[in-house]
Amino acid sequence: MRLKHLLLAVTCVAVMATAAMASDMKPGEGVTVKPARATWNTGFFQEALVRRGLEELGYDVQTPKDLQNPIFYKSVALGDVDYWTNGWFPNHDSQTPPGFYEDAAKVGYVAKAGGLQGYLVSKREVEKYNIKSLEDFKRPEVKEAFDINGDGKADLTACPPGWGCENIITHHMKVYDLADHINPVKASYEAGMASALGTYKSGGPVFFYTWLPTGPSSS
Repeated sequence: MRLKHLLLAVTCVAVMATAAMASDMKPGEGVTVKPARATWNTGFFQEALVRRGLEELGYDVQTPKDLQNPIFYKSVALGDVDYWTNGWFPNHDSQTPPGFYEDAAKVGYVAKAGGLQGYLVSKREVEKYNIKSLEDFKRPEVKEAFDINGDGKADLTACPPGWGCENIITHHMKVYDLADHINPVKASYEAGMASALGTYKSGGPVFFYTWLPTGPSSS
């Protein structure tokens, strides 16, 4: 029954266009759904959009719970919440509990061809130092340009512990032998990005990890 509710809550959004043309159709009347929402604020838009669509279809949508990824996946499998719109797969597969797909399912997509994740560097520094890849951050002059705390490494605004992109960055640091050259700063992502954007507006260099759609680079 929990799976049925999860599928119903999410799949109904796909018929929003049809429902809008027939406003008397309210398949969600009498049904209450419990959404969750990611903790990164650039993911709030998807939740708000889907919630509005479900409400138009007659569903009673409760206030979303802000949950860390692993907690959400465990909660939806247990039936404590019904859905969220912030899944990044296969990136998040490692954060799902054992037997997850016996009780829950991936339904629909935001970007059918897949989202994008990766590193962005301020154009000024890219052109000045001819930066073409992460390998260039091993060069002394590049490290020095992006070294904010004076430890001799380029400072990267990275993803906080527990995020899927943190695993990706950690993997890159290892396989590309970057640990002695790049310092991933894993504090609050919102605070880190606010600081990075402030530095950029002041004419300084920035180096951060982000994603599309709805990453800070697109907001």
